[in-house]
Amino acid sequence: MKNSYSSLSVAIEDLQKHGFTEDFNLVGEGIESKNLKKQWKAGELDVVKFYRFEGMTDPGDNTILYLIETHDGQKGLLVDVYGADQGEISPEMIKKLTIHHDE
Repeated sequence: MKNSYSSLSVAIEDLQKHGFTEDFNLVGEGIESKNLKKQWKAGELDVVKFYRFEGMTDPGDNTILYLIETHDGQKGLLVDVYGADQGEISPEMIKKLTIHHDE
């Protein structure tokens, strides 16, 4: 794992080689893996690290790549858009994904 990557696709490729192979998606109470047909609530996972990527031409292209480990040992990636409408995401999950500037 590097401290930074030149692009989102380069980061995903490298991090998958480091075992972060699941593709997680946000759901109301936490995350899900469609591949594993399983969901985890916010309290059942940890955000290990994150990377920010800013669009070169479109400020709306800003994304965050989260490295997530579930408490049952699954490791994967969650891609989210900066400032995206949080929709029906639980307050616990929003807190889990909040980035602290001192990290």
